[in-house]
Amino acid sequence: MSDSVAETEPSDEPAVVPRHLLWPFVLLTSCFAFWGLANNMTDTLLAAFKRILSMSDFRTSWVQMAFYGAYGCLALPAALFVRKYTYKAGVMLGLALFSVGALLFYPASLTMNYFHFLVALYVLASGLSILETSANPFIVSLGPEATGTQRLNLAQSFNPLGSITGVFLSQQFILSDLNRAGAQERAQMGAEQLRQIQSAELTAVMGPYVGVALILVVLCGLIAVTDMPDESASDQEFRLWSTLGRLFQKPHYLGGVVAQFFYIGAQIGVWSFTIRYVMAELGNTEAEASTYYIGALVLFTGSRFLSTWLMSYVKSSTLLLWLSGLAVGLTAMVIGGSGYVGVIALVGISGCMSLMFPTIFGLSVRGLGEDAKIGGSGLIMAIAGGAAFPAIQGLISDATGSIHLAFVVPLFCFVVTALYGLAFWNDWFSSAEGRESSA
Repeated sequence: MSDSVAETEPSDEPAVVPRHLLWPFVLLTSCFAFWGLANNMTDTLLAAFKRILSMSDFRTSWVQMAFYGAYGCLALPAALFVRKYTYKAGVMLGLALFSVGALLFYPASLTMNYFHFLVALYVLASGLSILETSANPFIVSLGPEATGTQRLNLAQSFNPLGSITGVFLSQQFILSDLNRAGAQERAQMGAEQLRQIQSAELTAVMGPYVGVALILVVLCGLIAVTDMPDESASDQEFRLWSTLGRLFQKPHYLGGVVAQFFYIGAQIGVWSFTIRYVMAELGNTEAEASTYYIGALVLFTGSRFLSTWLMSYVKSSTLLLWLSGLAVGLTAMVIGGSGYVGVIALVGISGCMSLMFPTIFGLSVRGLGEDAKIGGSGLIMAIAGGAAFPAIQGLISDATGSIHLAFVVPLFCFVVTALYGLAFWNDWFSSAEGRESSA
């Protein structure tokens, strides 16, 4: 079996987080929480803009196209920046752009133009792309390689805490301030009356983002003054095409990029349409339906900590296979079920998704060495799946008039992530790389 991809048996001997790296780990982990906050607060904007601007499901999905499309554009430049400078520099640049994008919600709320909000989201997500490209492999590097995947899962365990906070902020300060008037009622309003209602609603959308931006400035300052074990690679010989060539010879890495693209598509699709599904099945308002979304994120959080603990006893790839299979079954129940049965199954999917991103990431960069800085960018670029698949869901929902059938898209995506776990379970990647190395 090839050492580059062979998964060692779980062991409790190496430290997950070395004691002398605890403070840098804490600061970086807080970044995971903040991008979770941004990701999931943004998910609720689909329901918000649908009511505020009376849009179709496909048009509201442009929120995710702008947000996750930035990952596809900025991840590789971010990796080159990190490669030339340091992970720390990448984290600080990401936080700076994150802050700027959040602040742009203020002028967007004044112009009341949907596309201005999309620009703000694109800038914000550009910062997140750089931040994730830097922070994920940075966390993996803060200790022994043997515990890298477990360490990343631990850091990612705090991501859903930010996600819960983001949805709570959205529920309290955005969704609860939406006027109850629907699309037909708004169409019958006078221009000035409608403008006043929409202005108040868009101001509510802006508030939490500007508040988050101010906190990020403080976090960026703390990271700036903290010593971190992160050396620049600018003095080392580096050829991009040679690096890409080596990466393309790693089936476990290429498979990971594909699996990550489909997994993120499933995650964003499930969460983007959770509120809409609950509203359709239970007759709730946006604010009421968001309570189920928060419940899904609480389950996601608990499951991630549980999964991290289970990795001390079960291989991470095996857990990935099991939970992906369970996610396929639950998604089928969402499609075919109704009422509370469908809603509970939808919430349950989040428990399955909890370990997928960090596990796919950790398995993919295993054995890449210095190439992980560029390799990590491919896995972050794969987050663009969150731009593609929710749009397809929106088209299916609009075309069929059924939010249920739209969940065929994440069901297919979970099948792909299960296949990636199965490939590790059967040592397919090790065999393929062994043949390449002997050729």
